[in-house]
Amino acid sequence: MSKSNSSLWFVAGASLGATLALLFAPQSGEKTRRYLGKQARRTGSRLAEVSEDAIDKSRDLFDRGRELADEAAEMMEEGIDRARRTFQG
Repeated sequence: MSKSNSSLWFVAGASLGATLALLFAPQSGEKTRRYLGKQARRTGSRLAEVSEDAIDKSRDLFDRGRELADEAAEMMEEGIDRARRTFQG
């Protein structure tokens, strides 16, 4: 499991645990709602960060893959040219 995926599951689990704990805690409804709203905003921010990291890593991997494909194509063309020269004379 990737680091960003693990972070996402950790944040989701922590949020769920906090929510359940608050629902069963002896606090007023207003305090509980305020706290849940605050936690939801924090979780949303963290999820946005994790998503941005995943997108950045995906772009990096895509760019690297494209570079490797271009290098492989160039090597193939050079090999084909070399083979033609060898067999032509």
